[in-house]
Amino acid sequence: MPFLTRRTFALGALAACGSPVFAQDAPEAFSYAERGDAMRWAAEAAARLGLDAQWAQQSVGRARFSADAQRLMRPAAYSQASSAARNWRAYRKRFLTSVHLEAGRRFWQAHRATLARVEQAYGVPAAAIAGILGVETIYGRNVGKHRVLDVLATLAFDFPQDHPRAAQRQTFFARELGHFLALCRESGMEPDEPRGSYAGAMGLPQFMPSSWRQWAVDFDGDGRIDLWGSAADVCASVANYFRAFGWRPGLPTHYGVSLRPQADMAALLEHDILPTLTAQRMQELGALLPEEALEHDGPLALIELQNGERDAPTYVAGTENFYVITRYNWSAYYAMAVIELGRLVAAQAG
Repeated sequence: MPFLTRRTFALGALAACGSPVFAQDAPEAFSYAERGDAMRWAAEAAARLGLDAQWAQQSVGRARFSADAQRLMRPAAYSQASSAARNWRAYRKRFLTSVHLEAGRRFWQAHRATLARVEQAYGVPAAAIAGILGVETIYGRNVGKHRVLDVLATLAFDFPQDHPRAAQRQTFFARELGHFLALCRESGMEPDEPRGSYAGAMGLPQFMPSSWRQWAVDFDGDGRIDLWGSAADVCASVANYFRAFGWRPGLPTHYGVSLRPQADMAALLEHDILPTLTAQRMQELGALLPEEALEHDGPLALIELQNGERDAPTYVAGTENFYVITRYNWSAYYAMAVIELGRLVAAQAG
C-alpha cells in the first residue's frame, strides 16, 4: 500500500490549508456536510488544487463518518498488528497460503503476456509484480469494501486522538483526501463510488490517491487508468512505482547470510533496511556471504527478521532492490513475503 504503512503503510496538506479541529469520537454515522470545519477545508483545498469550490464542498459533504476506519486506526489495532509482524514465520504463513498460490497461478496464466510486456517495458520482474498483488489483495479478491470518500474524510477530520502520531497521520489523510478529489475530477469518477481499504487504498495494487496520481499508468492505452479491472494498468502501475524508486533490472533482491559468533551486530544493523555496507565491510563485521554476494558491486543491508521470542532471527543481505520493495510498505517482513510469494507463483505458473 504505497505511502501509507509507516506507509506507509509521506505527509503534508492541512498545514497549507488550515487544520480541522479534532472532533469527539462520533457514535453514529453523520454527514460531513454538517461540519463547518470540513466545509472550510473543502473550500481551501479547492483553491489550492484548482478545483471548483462548490463541487469540492458538495463532494466532501457526501462523505459519512466511518466508525470502522476510526477504530482500525486506534493504537490498540496498530499494536496488535506490529506484534504479529515481528514473527517472520507467522507473518509468512499469512501470505504463502494455498489460496494465495492458486489465485496467483490463475492470475499469471490469464495475464502471462501482459506480465511479460510490463517486465520488458519497465525492467521489473513479473514475479515481483505478482508478489505485490498477492500480498495486497490476493489478486483482486480483497480490494476493500469501504467507500474511499468516507474513510478519507473520517481520517482527515476525526482521526483518533489517542494515537501517538495523531496530528501527523491526520495531516497525511487530509492530503490524501485532497488528492482523491483531484483524482476524481481528473478521471471522471464520482467521489462517492470508489471502494477501497479502511485506509483509503484502492484497486488490486492498493494505491493511495497520491500514488495513483503520481505513478499509475494507462498501459492498455484505452485513455483511462483502471486499477480494478485492467490487468495491464495494474501491473504497469506497480512496475512504474518500483522503477520510480530506483529498481535496478537484473539485480537480486537479497542474498543468504550467516553470522560468526563474534559478529558486530550493532554495526551490521545500524542502518536497519537501508543498504549502506559493501560486501567486504559486511564480511569484516562478521557476516558470512555466498560467492555471488561477494561479487555484488552495490551497497547491502543486513536484514533481521525476528521469529518471536523463543526462536533465533532469520537474516538476509538485502540489496537496493530489496529496499525498493520496502518503499511500497516500509517493512522487511512485507518485502520478504512479496519476494517469496512472487517466486512461488512464478514457479507454479510455469
